[in-house]
Amino acid sequence: MSGDSEFAYLDGARLARGLQAGIRRVIADQERLNRINVFPVPDGDTGTNLAMTLNSVAKVIARSRDRHAGRTFELIADSALDGARGNSGAILAQFFHGLADATGDLRQLTSEDLVDAVSRGASYAREAMNEPREGTILTVLDAFAAELMRVRDHGHDLLALLESGLRSAEQALAATTGQLEALRRAGVVDAGAQGFVDLLQGVRDYMRDGSTSDADLNPAAQQAGDQGPADRHEDGSQEADEDYDKASAYPGGDDHFRYCTECMITGDAIDRRALRESLSALGDSIVVAGTRRKVRVHMHIDDPEQLFSIAARHGTVSSRKADDMRRQQRSARISGSTVAIVTDSAGDWQEEDFERLGIHMVPVRVHFGEKSYLDKVSLSPEQFYQELQTNPLHPKTSQPAPGDFRRLYQFLLAHHSAVISIHLSSAVSGTFQAARSAAARFGARDKPKSGEPTPGPVIVIDSRSASIGQGLIVCRAAELARSGCSVDEIVLQVDRAIAQTKVFALLGDLRFAVRGGRVPRSKKLLADILRLDPVLTAFPDGRIAAGGVLFGRRDRIGKFARFIARRSNANTRYRIGVGHARNKDGAQRVCDLLLEMLPHIESHFITDLGSALGAHGGPGTIVVGIQEQTAASADGTRPQALS
Repeated sequence: MSGDSEFAYLDGARLARGLQAGIRRVIADQERLNRINVFPVPDGDTGTNLAMTLNSVAKVIARSRDRHAGRTFELIADSALDGARGNSGAILAQFFHGLADATGDLRQLTSEDLVDAVSRGASYAREAMNEPREGTILTVLDAFAAELMRVRDHGHDLLALLESGLRSAEQALAATTGQLEALRRAGVVDAGAQGFVDLLQGVRDYMRDGSTSDADLNPAAQQAGDQGPADRHEDGSQEADEDYDKASAYPGGDDHFRYCTECMITGDAIDRRALRESLSALGDSIVVAGTRRKVRVHMHIDDPEQLFSIAARHGTVSSRKADDMRRQQRSARISGSTVAIVTDSAGDWQEEDFERLGIHMVPVRVHFGEKSYLDKVSLSPEQFYQELQTNPLHPKTSQPAPGDFRRLYQFLLAHHSAVISIHLSSAVSGTFQAARSAAARFGARDKPKSGEPTPGPVIVIDSRSASIGQGLIVCRAAELARSGCSVDEIVLQVDRAIAQTKVFALLGDLRFAVRGGRVPRSKKLLADILRLDPVLTAFPDGRIAAGGVLFGRRDRIGKFARFIARRSNANTRYRIGVGHARNKDGAQRVCDLLLEMLPHIESHFITDLGSALGAHGGPGTIVVGIQEQTAASADGTRPQALS
């Protein structure tokens, strides 16, 4: 398919087919894009992120039958904004919004129309950045637009025009190697810029040859590109799958901001420039993309709540995301290791061990009325208990959407052969089900039954526990993964660890459980009259309920320690963890008493208690996790003890 008569114009149908061809080319090239993703850190996710971003566009235009070019660009721009991932995704979405604004009333596009649209798109993309960096996708967008402008009066048809612009884009892409030090050292081009050139090449091939399927999607590409429908949280907010691309405008060095953070803002008259300026002093890699009614914000920041709070001044905030870039960078550095371990924020652990073992966490949502937070990311345990004591509204929690898990699994599978995902008891939360739903996208299923081969590549396990108990189980899995155990060995040992782990909770004040609807007011009244303190525990089926009571309110801590000791074996080796809600002295006393009563405790730690159980007991709550230690790990070596 070639010649002046064929491409004297573009309508909606031709535009959709050409863009589909370009998208397929990006998806087919995603593994190479991941490999060359070295700026600002070699985290290897740019290809996956671009593939997922563009797939959100592909699904929309595949359903469209509109032959109006301007309206088709509007569909493309809106779907790109909804599905944008990271810097490159947000920049590309803003580029498409420039195209849409320039062509809104045009049923068909001539060469001159396309030149004007691309010029506006490149301008929109650069304006979306707080600190544009050369040597990134922005540089190639500008080169493409400048070449189209240079040859606009040469009488080219659309194909010739595109080929001229593509040659200039390819030259600009090659030059990125010398524009950024990280690219020069690695001898590669910028991954985001390469993805844009891939997109143009696919469109060119369609216009020249009529090809819309240059490369079949391999299984990895299908997984990365298969987003599924937008996920909806329990608070009603909707989001498309998103991930974080660190390929552009990130300064590098040892002082990186920790979280790659995003959100969507909807309103009537959002001032994007004012929003961008208000964020400029808080972090870097800021992209504000969208329209006056809907904006996606992306930035790197240490405190995601600062971004969300400022965003709320400009409209309604949804689709809050915060990815831990430090942990992702470590995963990229150890690419090729066998197994990655994932959990959710309902578990509690010692932060040093969580960091040392490279565990990945998906945060639960915590809601105080209409105000929402990402647990342990935009709301620390200390901040949670402060809010719990002062806010008249009792908090509600909602499990992460399946898309939150899917994005993390996709990133990890670019660097590991398998993922084991261990979660809060399914008897008390839908988090396990959300993770299982996400894992199904990869051909995975639940933990295999005894004797069955392990399905891959994502294994989802119900911890049948919570808080410190869940944390001990997750840390055990991470120790095994770090020692080089196989997936089957880890799954077997985790199954044993679940059976060998107990968790006990002494609530600080039952009135918080009453406020949350977990305990009837009449039962609290009875407990007060009889001076009883219930002790919560996780039962073998995963239920978390009262497993006994303490009689009398004097020496509650001593009675609690003795309660645990009576349900343990003094001759067994244990690892214990103690979590507390603003009650460090009480936690220390429980720990000291247990060390006396159970002489074979091999390791122990004390840490802040999260919201999973703390919401029901408030300040003063103490949770103890206790785990039996086996003689050897699955591969015959002792696991490294928690510090």
